[in-house]
Amino acid sequence: MLAIDFVPGDTIRVHQKIQEGDKTRIQVFEGIVLAIKGRGENKSFTVQKMVGDVAVERIWPVASPLIQKVEVKAHSKKRVKRAKLYNLRVAKAV
Repeated sequence: MLAIDFVPGDTIRVHQKIQEGDKTRIQVFEGIVLAIKGRGENKSFTVQKMVGDVAVERIWPVASPLIQKVEVKAHSKKRVKRAKLYNLRVAKAV
């Protein structure tokens, strides 16, 4: 099980194992932690990154065997006053 040493608002890099046919590779997903939910084995975290103008979110269970490692790239510069940072989600009117 992964040790959680990050909080919402931190920028992290998640190294995930990807299986493509008979090959395996490591893919890195870098973004801001929006939320950490659950406790114990049910704990999961949500990470959001921007790809151009589109926000991409991924949710990982902490106990996932696909996660190789999680690096904390930067801690939030300001004190985060919320446990869930859903206000960072970008809403665009079409």
